[in-house]
Amino acid sequence: MQTVFMMVLMLAAGLVAAGPVDSKPQEQSGRGAGMPELKKNLQTATLAGGCFWCVESDFEKLPGVVEAISGYTGGRGDNPTYENYGQKGHVEAVQVVYDPAKVSYQALLDYFWRHVDPTDPGGQFVDRGPQYRSAIFYRDAEQQRLAEASKQALEKSKRFSKPIATEILPLTTFYRAEDYHQDYYQTHALKYKYYRWNSGRDQFLQKVWGKGEAEAAEPPGEPKYTKPSDAELRRKLTPLQYQVTQKEGTEPAFKNEYADNKKPGIYVDVVSGEPLFISTDKYDSGTGWPSFIRPLEPGNIVEREDRHLFYKRTEVRSKHGDSHLGHVFDDGPAPTGKRYCMNSAALRFIPQEDLEKAGYGKYLKLFGPDAAVKK
Repeated sequence: MQTVFMMVLMLAAGLVAAGPVDSKPQEQSGRGAGMPELKKNLQTATLAGGCFWCVESDFEKLPGVVEAISGYTGGRGDNPTYENYGQKGHVEAVQVVYDPAKVSYQALLDYFWRHVDPTDPGGQFVDRGPQYRSAIFYRDAEQQRLAEASKQALEKSKRFSKPIATEILPLTTFYRAEDYHQDYYQTHALKYKYYRWNSGRDQFLQKVWGKGEAEAAEPPGEPKYTKPSDAELRRKLTPLQYQVTQKEGTEPAFKNEYADNKKPGIYVDVVSGEPLFISTDKYDSGTGWPSFIRPLEPGNIVEREDRHLFYKRTEVRSKHGDSHLGHVFDDGPAPTGKRYCMNSAALRFIPQEDLEKAGYGKYLKLFGPDAAVKK
């Protein structure tokens, strides 16, 4: 979630950390600015599951939860901010304030497992790095006991083929995040919706747990993209486009349509029209082909092993059009470290000013500092 773009937004808004929240938040002393006074019968759970916007949003929908607070914990340095919490060893976490008469700590844990990928030790979904890893922070021996038992039960269930990587750690100081991050799913609803969809979180949850567990498996009104017949493709595509998309060909480097394209807009599959990449993620890789640090719509991307050149590469195809697009490599720039090296012949560019009339108007909000959704 920490991109230069988001950092610029927050610096421009003059955001500062609100301060620490005591690990016993039902007491008045030691809480950060803006923390409400809690009733004595309320309790707290502290959970980390990647992007705290998403974790907060999920838990505030659970009956019995009074409030969910985004923040930082688990590190060594004091008073972390969004710009430096990772360097200080903290993770993004959420402090869940709940009424034990309405929802138990055990029920919170069960709900937590169904809203994260507990097998991923390197982050959560699109957000990579130790600051996005999943963890349960216990505040007393009983929470520790319940957390460990819950984790063991999940492992024994064989729901996941991989080991459960979620850590169970003692809670120290919880620092409330900047006001900009609190209730982000409500205060920046459109930006949040598209960030969450692009993250792949809900798609993963639906795959593992079934429909209804995820916040939204598919945005309402999402257009359907299909692959035309071969005869239609031969009429529609140029010989080069057909060779690249249907026969896994490669166009000449530097001598292709979009390698030097710097205009704002999105790139869609020339076969199906499904959105694939956005100009704000495009960079000059020096290879002579259009290169991107990540997909615009991860759900429209399929990656496959390719050994056609007698060494292993990762082919990139479109999900609905089944077009060969290019390859992805691990030598790209931060923050993803990826280079999606695409063939121009597999893409169609939609300029920003034409997005609305071309049926891609929802992506207009992704352009400009007031419309950023990537974290």
